Amino acid sequence: MGHFLGFGMLWFLLLALGIGAQKHSVPRGIDLECLGNLIRFSLDGSQLWGHGLEADAFDGANFIPLTRKLASQCGYRMQSDPWGNVKLFASAQHCFFESNDDETFTVTARIRLSGSPVSEAAMYTVSKTCIYSVWASREIICNANYMEVSVIRRVPTTGDDFEKELTEYEGVDDGSDYEVDSPLKLWKVQFHTGGQTMTIEEAHNKGYGLAVSSTRALLRSPYNTPETATLDVSGVPMQVIKAHTFLKRKWMVKTLESSAACPTGGVTFTEEMITWRLPLKITPLLSSEHVTIIEYHMGIDGKRLDATTMAARNYRLTMTDSHIIVEIPMGSVDGYYKSQATDYQYYITYNIEPMLEMLWKETAMYDDTRYKVLFPIAIKMARPPFIQDNTVAEKRVFDLFVGSFRSDVALVNITFETGVISVAEANAQGFNVQEQLLPNGFKGYTMQVPFSDPVVRRENPTLDVTDYILSVTFGFVTLLENAPFSHPGILKSSLQDVVLPTVTGTCDLEYFYVNVAYGSQGHNFVVVVGQRELTPDIANEYRYTQNDTHFTIAVHFLAPDAVFEIVWASLLRSRLNVVLKNNRDWTLNDFSLSCSFPMTMIECFPNGTMTALAVKVESVPDLNLSHLTLRDSRCKPAYSDHIFAFFSFNVNSCGTTRKFINNYMIYENEVSLESGKVATAADQYLITISCSYGISITYTLPFNTMPNPEPVVDAAMGVLLVRMQLALDSSYLVFYLDEHYPVVKYLQEPLYFEVELMRSTDPQVELFLENCWATSEEERTSVPKWDLIVDGCQNLVDPYHTMFHPVSADARVHFRSHFKRFEVKMFSFVSEGVALKGQIFVHCDVVICDANSPTDSLCRGQCMNKQNTSATSKRDRRSTGNARVEQVSSRKIVLI
Repeated sequence: MGHFLGFGMLWFLLLALGIGAQKHSVPRGIDLECLGNLIRFSLDGSQLWGHGLEADAFDGANFIPLTRKLASQCGYRMQSDPWGNVKLFASAQHCFFESNDDETFTVTARIRLSGSPVSEAAMYTVSKTCIYSVWASREIICNANYMEVSVIRRVPTTGDDFEKELTEYEGVDDGSDYEVDSPLKLWKVQFHTGGQTMTIEEAHNKGYGLAVSSTRALLRSPYNTPETATLDVSGVPMQVIKAHTFLKRKWMVKTLESSAACPTGGVTFTEEMITWRLPLKITPLLSSEHVTIIEYHMGIDGKRLDATTMAARNYRLTMTDSHIIVEIPMGSVDGYYKSQATDYQYYITYNIEPMLEMLWKETAMYDDTRYKVLFPIAIKMARPPFIQDNTVAEKRVFDLFVGSFRSDVALVNITFETGVISVAEANAQGFNVQEQLLPNGFKGYTMQVPFSDPVVRRENPTLDVTDYILSVTFGFVTLLENAPFSHPGILKSSLQDVVLPTVTGTCDLEYFYVNVAYGSQGHNFVVVVGQRELTPDIANEYRYTQNDTHFTIAVHFLAPDAVFEIVWASLLRSRLNVVLKNNRDWTLNDFSLSCSFPMTMIECFPNGTMTALAVKVESVPDLNLSHLTLRDSRCKPAYSDHIFAFFSFNVNSCGTTRKFINNYMIYENEVSLESGKVATAADQYLITISCSYGISITYTLPFNTMPNPEPVVDAAMGVLLVRMQLALDSSYLVFYLDEHYPVVKYLQEPLYFEVELMRSTDPQVELFLENCWATSEEERTSVPKWDLIVDGCQNLVDPYHTMFHPVSADARVHFRSHFKRFEVKMFSFVSEGVALKGQIFVHCDVVICDANSPTDSLCRGQCMNKQNTSATSKRDRRSTGNARVEQVSSRKIVLI
């Protein structure tokens, strides 16, 4: 029986179904196989849920814990995959084998499963007896953690040199005959590297395993000891140990040549194929050039494969003049992929353990040599993740795929510009993160992020294009090691979807009215009116109002932000510029509104006095109006400011000239910059002013003496203008413009009407509403008809009474008596319970009278001004006397 000094303890987690075996019973999922000079225990991890594993070896009397540190010394090796499947290899000549004939070998081991919250600890004893009778005179095993050479003890005499060396040892009988069954014991071992000789105890302490049986002697060495050397053999790096083992009895010492050489390289690979080369002639083990390869085989995990299996799996085993070559397709079913994260980068390894076995003969010390290599291969390949952008911009959702990974990778979090969220939080936010399995065994993740989500950044490379940008970093971990890695990406999608803000405007006799609709990006722009940015103070000056969709301003034509384009004798054309800019100083809209406003610029008086108004026009932007003069430079403006210069002079002064044309006498003068104030051609300013008086007109007047009659005033006809407007709200500051009609309203939504007497400056004139009614057609006399105001009072039949609103003086209302305001609720005409056409028109008869006239009953008050009018009384129709009656109507109002 051999001698043992220890083996390692292996802990691992087995990830599958739980077990409930009894003590000393053999659990399901454990398989024991005889593989020539190796014995293999296979444990299916799916049967061993959540347990740690410890292994003990049996020395015939006791179970001894196996530790990893001394594995190479006793011929054991344990390997596992990420799913907990375990293989335990034991050399037939392991430290505890029992054999009387070196043909029958038994391995006994105990597996101890550590406890878990749901299962008590359990122990299982397993044993396997194998028969191996085809020993070669020398057998070499190259396992992942040790090199082993086993040689037959019956070897030829070593020669005269060795005999001379033996005479140096005390007590050696040089004349003794060699006996096969002599009880020789291990004595010493001599290593060629460094020439060091050790006792058996010293070799054991160094980690070497030495044993002798009835027919064989064994040396086992770990890799990379001081006594091993690395050599290049036909382009393949190999670890080589050369030694002689000394056996001794009382009268005799024998020596055995014990050398081993094992490959540590020779693997190349592509994305499709792994190629492993082993030298055909392992020269450190040969003493002759004449070598005959008797047989060679390929296997996986220590077990030979037959030709049918190799063909089915596309394995190839070939021999050239210098190498035996094994070719394995990448991803073969006999191996497995494993994810790794190194320096936060993603890699995969493909792991497989092929075996090569050769039997050769040479004319040397040993008749034949069996050479077996179990060679674990781990191909590490960088697999940088990628992001596949499947976004269709018109759907306004980022649609992406990130991959690809093995099944032992999990997505744990996602980092956006706004922060880090978990996968569960991302799904709660509506991003629909899903795992997707791919046909090649890999997997990835899909995610959808709406363009409208705050994690998406928006930029505008041009005025009408929006770039939607998703900056994302996916955080992953490998499941077994919990090692993190990440992959960033930036997705961009562009849409021509910007609705720019629009500007519209109208004018009346005094004001520019400007309406700005925000567009698709809201009110995130700067407004420049004229040359000034629309600050809160300026906005208040221009009666700024706003809502969610637009804002309006009202700018007087004489405001400093308006510019004068052309001046006529009784008209002045003014222009208002409105520019909208974004935060990149891009012009979103450049709007100009030009209107002509009535204004008397020149007046001619019968007493020979002329007045003229000069204005600062756009063509002379730097003009100082105080520097203007008439032809006579001493005639300066009677008044000037930044807009106007006012001149008043007699036709016989200031350089005024006179000329006669037909029957008219014309006086002319000019307004220009005084001498010395003109710097450039751009400063030129010249206005010609003139007055015409008729001449050669004969009037025939009869003359009779009589007492002077009482003075009388001839009657004359004038024009009174009345208009009706619909206000946006009860403040009556902003009104619907022409382009807003038809105005759309909901049922019962209030309508605010204002009736105004225009272009009258007589405070004694007052406007009253005599009758107001609504129709479904534009014609005032059409039917159906509904009364709103009757004889100046509310229609008491109407369940929603008309409300009158008081009028307060402000910048627009100079005479409150010229305005009347009332409110009605939006309604629809109904016939036999069915709503008719969803539109209405409002009409009013307006009475204009003298408020001080005692004979005009209309001027003595109206329902809207009386405090105690009975709800059931009906006012008698008033006498209109000499009052003027006008008619006004609204434009179309539509019900939705």
